Amino acid sequence: MAKKQFAVIGMGRFGSSVAGALTNLGFEVLAIDRDEQKIQDIADQVTHAVSADTTDEDALRAIGVRNFDVVVVAIGADIQASILTTLILKDLGVPRLIVKAQNELHGKVLGKIGADKVIYPERDMGLRVAHHLISPNILDYIELSDAYSIVEMKAPSQAIGRNLKQLDVRAKYKCNVLAIKSGEHMNISPYAEDIIREQDILVIVGKNEDLALLEIEFAEG
Repeated sequence: MAKKQFAVIGMGRFGSSVAGALTNLGFEVLAIDRDEQKIQDIADQVTHAVSADTTDEDALRAIGVRNFDVVVVAIGADIQASILTTLILKDLGVPRLIVKAQNELHGKVLGKIGADKVIYPERDMGLRVAHHLISPNILDYIELSDAYSIVEMKAPSQAIGRNLKQLDVRAKYKCNVLAIKSGEHMNISPYAEDIIREQDILVIVGKNEDLALLEIEFAEG
């Protein structure tokens, strides 16, 4: 099976990072930006790079952007250009369209005009930093929806040497331990009797307010 081909529009910090990461993972990536200098800067890091005004439908047709499996619109502060580009790409029939939003209102507009997925990199990074500040044990935080999230955290001191039944996360915090990572080993369906050891990492899912309580109490413990 042929690997997916990606086009990334907008070579700011976020767009160039996405384009470079996809290339490093072995995918074919076309980088697009109206700024010729940015295209020159990224050219050696991706498969192809081209300078074009993506609010011009003829320019996008000429590039053949609709032939790519996924197009990521990572345009920065120019919300109008982001919206127009998204509209044109949708009309061209791009199979999957992922668009960066500056704020919630921008995201709502993008969703209504056909973006398959809207991402908020600045907001998401802010959430992760906030959770790192709440508890030094927090390694990662992924928002699943407005109500639920997954948190990855180092086993707190009060959990070490105890099993999941004794810790009783479900009853005390209404959260569920999805997995326990021990070094290179990932236990994706832990039993109630499984002992938590030092250096273990817990992967926990729950409502945001319940996770917040768990994070604070584990940090204090």
